Amino acid sequence: PLPSPERQMLIGAYLTHEYSPESAALFNPSIVPHPDQSGLPKDALRFILSLRATGEGHISSITFRTGIISAHHRITLTPPGPYVTEPERVPSAAYEKALFARKLQEAGVQNDFCQRVLGQLPETFILDDLHRVLTAERRQTDPADAMVDRAVRGILLLAESNYEVHFAPGSQISQRVLFPSTASQRNGIEDARFVRFQNDDGSFTCYATYTAYDGKITLPQLLETPDFVDFKFTTLNGPAVQNKGMALFPRKINGQFAMLSRQDDENILLMFSENIHFWQTPKVLFSPAQPWEFIKLGNCGSPIETEAGWLVLSHGVGAMRKYCLGAFLLDLNDPTHVIGRLRDPLLSPNESEREGYVPNVVYTCGALRHGRELIIPYGMSDYATSFATVSLDEVLAAME
Repeated sequence: PLPSPERQMLIGAYLTHEYSPESAALFNPSIVPHPDQSGLPKDALRFILSLRATGEGHISSITFRTGIISAHHRITLTPPGPYVTEPERVPSAAYEKALFARKLQEAGVQNDFCQRVLGQLPETFILDDLHRVLTAERRQTDPADAMVDRAVRGILLLAESNYEVHFAPGSQISQRVLFPSTASQRNGIEDARFVRFQNDDGSFTCYATYTAYDGKITLPQLLETPDFVDFKFTTLNGPAVQNKGMALFPRKINGQFAMLSRQDDENILLMFSENIHFWQTPKVLFSPAQPWEFIKLGNCGSPIETEAGWLVLSHGVGAMRKYCLGAFLLDLNDPTHVIGRLRDPLLSPNESEREGYVPNVVYTCGALRHGRELIIPYGMSDYATSFATVSLDEVLAAME
């Protein structure tokens, strides 16, 4: 007899080397307004949902969905396309020499060979320029010089980890997938926290902090896009760039970028920087206080601006490794001050959400304010994603 339709599809995928990025799990969502808000009813909002998709081999990538929130907070998702496409790498992506040199120095890659290479590069260069200079300089050095070999590897690793990609503009957003493509991402692009960031001139850029994972080491990195067609991947540097869970505030505060981070799994930290690529000195902001967050504590995406303060969703891990969502409030002008927090979880896994790829977990990488309602997409035990809505006023009123 013929194999079942499901088995036929599996055999076909194996023989054609077809990969399904969402075959194992689809979770840890974040949400931002869509750049295109045209043609909508009054007070409706079109959004883009990013998701951590896990396929064969436990390799994670970023996939997307779009949808609309009605004036009455009803959420409708646009059906996704049947196939996904990868972007093309931009071959002529430009590097700023001053920024590149500073990143090399922060990474500990600096010697006479590096200085000679940098000295021959223009102030703005492309990867072909770098390869040309490296090849010429390498020919003039001792082939057995280990210090030169280390410098070459460090320079190329940095260059290859900072790159740009481009999707076909006519493709559906749900067809676009950001799949690992560098050595630092070999085993996954994890937990992207997207935020719509307001620039100094009033324009907006979507940034996402994400975790690059090579199978052994996790590295926080930065993703940037103006339109979800063109994406720029860049490295983050400085002693504060470690662990997971970095989340950018949606605008500068007192002229500086601000970021939440998690250094030790036990505390949420806050740091400021004049340059979005470099982070130096984090300070402890928020520590566990309730049993449901005693084992682990972290943020759940970028702070949300309200008239009462910066609303931050958090995750806490308590007994039986149960993940819950909480919330706390920071002073609007001085976010180093915690001015309120929820005593009890905002969201806990119910009976239908406890079993899955990673059991007993609800988790989000970012929520969205829509009028006086908070829209929270969340992963259910890492196997699927759902939405919760709650009155913003009720959340603020429950703060202690």
